[in-house]
Amino acid sequence: MIIVDSAKYVWKNRLTVFLVIVSVALISGCSGHFFGEPETTSPEIKPAAPPAPVVIDGVRTSFADIVEKTTPAVVQITATVLKNTSRQTNSPFGIRPPRDPQEQTPRRGFGSGVIVSKDGTILTNHHVIKDANKIVVELKDQKTYEAKVIGSDPPSDLAVLKIEGKDFPFLELGDSEKVRVGDIVLAIGNPLGIGQSVTSGIISAKGRQTMLGNGSFQDFLQTDAPINQGNSGGALVNVNGELVGINSQILSRSGGNIGIGFSIPSNMAKSVMKQLIENGKVRRGMLGVEIRRLDKDDVESLNLKNMTGVLVNKVQDASAASKAGIKKYDVITAIDGEKIDNGNSLRNKVASTKPGTEITLKLIRNEKEMEVKVTLGEFAAKNAANDSKEGGAGEKPKIEKGGKFGFDLQPLTPELAEKLRVNSKIGGVVITKIKPSSPAAEKGLRIGDIISEINRVEVHSLKDVRSVLNKSAGKAVLLLIQRGGQTFTTSIKPEK
Repeated sequence: MIIVDSAKYVWKNRLTVFLVIVSVALISGCSGHFFGEPETTSPEIKPAAPPAPVVIDGVRTSFADIVEKTTPAVVQITATVLKNTSRQTNSPFGIRPPRDPQEQTPRRGFGSGVIVSKDGTILTNHHVIKDANKIVVELKDQKTYEAKVIGSDPPSDLAVLKIEGKDFPFLELGDSEKVRVGDIVLAIGNPLGIGQSVTSGIISAKGRQTMLGNGSFQDFLQTDAPINQGNSGGALVNVNGELVGINSQILSRSGGNIGIGFSIPSNMAKSVMKQLIENGKVRRGMLGVEIRRLDKDDVESLNLKNMTGVLVNKVQDASAASKAGIKKYDVITAIDGEKIDNGNSLRNKVASTKPGTEITLKLIRNEKEMEVKVTLGEFAAKNAANDSKEGGAGEKPKIEKGGKFGFDLQPLTPELAEKLRVNSKIGGVVITKIKPSSPAAEKGLRIGDIISEINRVEVHSLKDVRSVLNKSAGKAVLLLIQRGGQTFTTSIKPEK
């Protein structure tokens, strides 16, 4: 019994010890090592991953460094125009009197701009701030400033604004002459008012012109970097972070981006900005000629060696060109030694030269090369639009079939001149019919066009026309055309 009792006692004691040990183990497990010191180490923290490399094996993989450098200098512009809403309205009870003549409705437009100096000077488009009563500029850090217009130049579509402050982020103006077709560029702006965006592309072309005859001076950089409405006035930058263009226009039937955008080159912007800041306006040289590009028919009709240069359609009375003796049908091939390939390059070269400056034109006249000194006049912008209405055929007492040229002709009678709204004293013959797919149609001739000269010979009758055309022996002929108050030339070759 004692043994049994002793065993039970021993078992009870062992059980008690076991429970004590388990309790200690549980307490130790909650606080640290079993029968040891508590753990003091924290969870492992991994270091932040380094930024992705910009260049791998010589190939750029990111523009993030350029974006970080350039975007703070590109701003959003909100231009508010107060539109007068006062007008009379009709009602079942008669005409209501106009509302308060002072009542105006604000209309807001959004665009972009670029800070180009730390004092807050901003370049943007003229059309972004046109007629604005209030202009607010918002920086990338969402700070806003009311801007003052320093000057605006519609012919170049550029404007200079100023915001008060100091040490603003800004972009350096690069040399747009050094930009090459194929260079990578970034377009930065505020498309459709959604906030700042960055797109990339290349320079697709240089020296582009998008609107002919509207008085504007254009030498656009073309890019496929997506540009949309609201990007106007924004930045086009190269991979060095330099401003090479001010985004201005897109070519699109729908209004959306199709990969054809246009930017005003930085060199033109720099020149315009300098004059607007110093003088409040831009002064441009003027030659005083109407010109057009040569084509292969001109080369044949004028006996030229190649298609280099531009053809003078008309010399304005009392202009710099007239005083220097430049004549209609002269072919201008160079200005101050710089080769001229098209009328836009000549126009921009002259316009960028200060009025009163003497320039040297190289030209071809009657198959002979010569040089002419010209003292430039001053360009004055005109807002008058061209009136190019087509006239009717009028009465047809005599008609000359154009045959292989594809047009019918009739003498310009006083009655026909009245219908065409032209002065009958200008003389010439009128185009009364254009044959589809003919040389005349391909050259863009229209019914109502007046031909006043053929191969530099004045024509007043159908007999004159036949005489000159017979002498051409099937070669291209040069026509002087009067259309809607405008004069231009074109060469046309008869069908074989």
